[in-house]
Amino acid sequence: MNGYVRPAIDTPVFRDADGEVIPYGNRWPGSPPEETYSVDTHPERFAPLHAVADALVAFLRETFEIEVEDGVHVAEDLNRPSSFDVLRAVRLRPTDPRCAPVTFVFDAYPGLSVHSGLLFDAHYPLCGCDACDEEWQTVARELEQHVFAVVTGNFREAVVPDVELPVQHALTFPEGDASGQSRAEGFPPDRLARAREVLHDVPNGWVAWPHARPSPGDGA
Repeated sequence: MNGYVRPAIDTPVFRDADGEVIPYGNRWPGSPPEETYSVDTHPERFAPLHAVADALVAFLRETFEIEVEDGVHVAEDLNRPSSFDVLRAVRLRPTDPRCAPVTFVFDAYPGLSVHSGLLFDAHYPLCGCDACDEEWQTVARELEQHVFAVVTGNFREAVVPDVELPVQHALTFPEGDASGQSRAEGFPPDRLARAREVLHDVPNGWVAWPHARPSPGDGA
């Protein structure tokens, strides 16, 4: 997105038992070893994601007409409580109700959960285990794509009646898209009911966030 620059971050270096640098993102030429599943050897490699999220929050609050609420209590926006201790949470709510709000939840893993709109939660990293072999730059790019899809009005949610997977979402990126479907049982009933009501007013998806008005002294 124009104007946004990811902060310069030194990539953490981690070594294996033989002293060799672990090439996260390129460890397994084929299937990962069975013993690497559900093992998180260096979760701290994802610490840079917090700096990226801080930069996103700062950019969005300067660029768009939004209300910002900063406090761990807004982590309750997530459909399910975080699996890790919440360090910080920030809700960004556009002044136009047709725009999807976004809540960033910083956790002690260290990672992030992002709640968008009414029903969509995404987690960064998605897994983090040694087998999945995620590295922070790729995860940061996925986080940025997600947030900017919401901000530019390329995010849709729906609660579709009489289907097995009624809770649906779709994100469109400049070079691709992502979508998903979920069972209703995974969501609080009152949240689903409110979503049905609100989403009725945005049948074509959430709209783009309004840009902030220039201050009188900006010369614009």
